[in-house]
Order: sequence, then structure tokens, then C-alpha cells
Amino acid sequence: MGLWQIGTDTLARSRFVLSPFAETFASLRLLHAGTGAHPGEEAWLRTHLPGYRAHLAADPVAAQLVQVAIGTSWIADFFCPTSCVGESFEETVARVRAATAEEARANLRVCARGPLPAALERDDLPERATVLLTYVWEETVRPYWERRRRVLEADMVARTARVGQGGWAALLDELRPWTRWLGENRFQVNLHAYPPREVAAGAELLFMPVTAGAGWVSWEGQERYAVVYPCLGVLAEDHRKRPVPAGLGALIGAARAGLLALLETPMSTTQLVAVTGQGLGSVGRHLRVLLDAGLVERRRAGRSVLYVRTAAGEVLMEASGPAVS
Repeated sequence: MGLWQIGTDTLARSRFVLSPFAETFASLRLLHAGTGAHPGEEAWLRTHLPGYRAHLAADPVAAQLVQVAIGTSWIADFFCPTSCVGESFEETVARVRAATAEEARANLRVCARGPLPAALERDDLPERATVLLTYVWEETVRPYWERRRRVLEADMVARTARVGQGGWAALLDELRPWTRWLGENRFQVNLHAYPPREVAAGAELLFMPVTAGAGWVSWEGQERYAVVYPCLGVLAEDHRKRPVPAGLGALIGAARAGLLALLETPMSTTQLVAVTGQGLGSVGRHLRVLLDAGLVERRRAGRSVLYVRTAAGEVLMEASGPAVS
């Protein structure tokens, strides 16, 4: 299994960050796979997969590049650099372009576990990778970035709260299906049989949520490590059809009951408007009633104000009977 040795000081200084590049690379992997894990991903693929495949058909070298670079157990390092805190997509992808041709070919040989196809023995691989990643960002991610950013911010608030409730061990056990805190400073990051890596004291340890795929891990030398993980996916399903406890609607009204049911995960007013179909004023009024009743509370994440159920809200949900559509 893949193990990182992490000191308690490094773990205590770790932080959650947004990475437009990580979101773009996750979307590229989803396009490469061609199948989604839930209806939201499938709908996105129906919209963007034809254009992506047409882009690769027009550039067969890029098609072979992505086939090799997204390996079964290793991603080409030059193709997926570890984002810095506050780094824009353009700043991260500039590091892809800055890779040397030999570095790119060496990375790809690791992924291929042997010689490269003749078409990839060339010097413009970093530029072709940059063009492909920029296409994915501009055409398939950037149009949705504001909405995705709010989802990712909500996830970070929820994860931070989880640390407060159960400690870092509880959080690390839940990030991805195969992540585990094993004790004695050992963090299992995947199931691959790689030698353990010691995360140097003073290194940055970053946790980056993405809305697509299962995530990955990466690092830049000894100075920066990242765990890219799938967010909670609060917008993935059709929340207009989300069931609520049978008696709750009669008690506080169907609209407020629906909002309270959604707020198991922190969400912003804009998100609630988007997923419920209610107007902004209506959502605001219902949230005010729920706040005054102590059933939800407000938290801030970056520029967003997020709402989440309180302990009293949880008790009310549990006491209100079985859910109905």
C-alpha cells in the first residue's frame, strides 16, 4: 500500500485549498474514462464528451499523450503538477508548459512501464499537454466554475467541522475509499505497493476537493504534498425530488422542511436556490425562520456564507418519521 509518514506538526498545519487546475485535471480524467458515477456526471459527459473526442481526433499525438499520461497506477508528474495555495489555473498550467521535453518523456516512460510509442518521442509534449488542459478548462470547467467553487467551499467547511468532531483520524479515514490513518504517523494514501514516503517537517500538506472522479495524490519535491479527493457532491442529485420526513412538512411547511433536509451538508443561499427551484427571497425568508428557531446555523467559507443543520435540526429530522417523496 502507499504510505506517507506525516508528523503531527505537519498534519496540524495542513489546510484545505481550492485548485482550479485540480478540478480541470479531474474533469480530464472523467472525459478520458467516458462514464460517470452519478446522473450529474453523465449529463456533463453528454454535453462535453463529443467535443473532447473531436479535439483528440484532430490531434492524435495528444490522444496518445493522455492515454499514456493517465496511467493505471501513476500519473505523469509533468502533466499534473501540485497546485500552490491561491494559484490560478493559468499559473499552474504554466508549469506544465515549462517542463522540459526529456522530463516529459521520462515521466511518460514511468507511466508506460517501458518504451514510449514512436509518436511520443518528440519535443513538444509539454506544449501539447498545455493545449489539451487549457481546452478542458475553457470548454468544460470554466463555464461552471462559480457553481463548482461554491460546492467545493461547502465541502471544505463540512470537512473542517469533521476534524472538530472526530479529529484528523476520522477525516482521513473518510476522504477516499482507501485512505486510512494507521497510527504512528502513518497515513495510507492508496493501495499501490510503493515505498513509504516521509513527509518532511515544514512541508505543506494540502487537501484539495474536486467534483469529479476519485481523486489522486501528488507532491512537489519535499516541499508540498496534496491529497486530491472527491467532494461530498451536494449538487449531484436531483434535490427537487429529495424525500423529507413525512411529519416534518406538516410541522414547519414543505418548503422549509425541504431546505432543512438539504442542509445535512453546508450549502449557500445560491446553491439552495439552484437545487430547489425556489426564489432567492423565498429561500432567504425560510432560512431566517430556521435560523431563529435554532435549526440551522451560518458559517463562512471564503466569500460564501453557508448554512448547515444544528444539533437541534438533526434531532428534529430524526424525530419526524420516515421520508416520503
